[in-house]
Amino acid sequence: MVVDKSNPRVQRMFAEIAGKYDRMNHLLSMNVDRWWRRQTVRTVPPRGVAPILDVCTGTGDLAFAYHRAAGGKAPVIGVDFCREMLDVAEAKKQRSYAAADICFSEADAQDLPFENDRFQIVSVAFGLRNVADTDQGLREMVRVCQPGGRVAILEFTMPRRQPLRGLYGWYFRRVLPHVGQWLARNDQSAYNYLPESVGDFPQYEQLTERMIAAGLREATFYPLTFGVATLYVGSK
Repeated sequence: MVVDKSNPRVQRMFAEIAGKYDRMNHLLSMNVDRWWRRQTVRTVPPRGVAPILDVCTGTGDLAFAYHRAAGGKAPVIGVDFCREMLDVAEAKKQRSYAAADICFSEADAQDLPFENDRFQIVSVAFGLRNVADTDQGLREMVRVCQPGGRVAILEFTMPRRQPLRGLYGWYFRRVLPHVGQWLARNDQSAYNYLPESVGDFPQYEQLTERMIAAGLREATFYPLTFGVATLYVGSK
């Protein structure tokens, strides 16, 4: 089955759930998503004052995590093509980061409005699988990353080992969509789309091979929480 990841569909879907997105993430992951982001920042920490870019930033949680880690020394930019999600990020910024060197702007991950070799880190959390052309998204992330910089991709995966793989697969495909859809109540079936998009997305070695093909010198991955999520890291 081909998953519809067209820009209009994905934009509408996330626009409908933007106001509930953070609460649903924390609820459905039992707050483990916060730890995944912290691990991303620990594994790929800021170095120096060069800027950091968070692609498909959504409501900005990973961008905020990188700003805290940088201690205000490196500017952080978060981009997303869904205005409603960015509005939530801006509201969070005004509540807690009013004077922070962090900004959000509207942009498509497939056509980033930045010059080559600008950012020390280019990150994305749970967003690359929503990009219509995965390889083009990867190429753009690599293009704007500095030589010697790093690309960090945090994404859902299916555990490899049984019986966890079977049990999690049953929860992910049979339980989570119904609970999420009931709580979020959106027309675009965001929580039915979630397991579909994860199942359709390259995982583990498949994704690291595509990262290298996109121009990274090396790439590796770190399964988190028994493989429920995985952090992929590549160097330019």
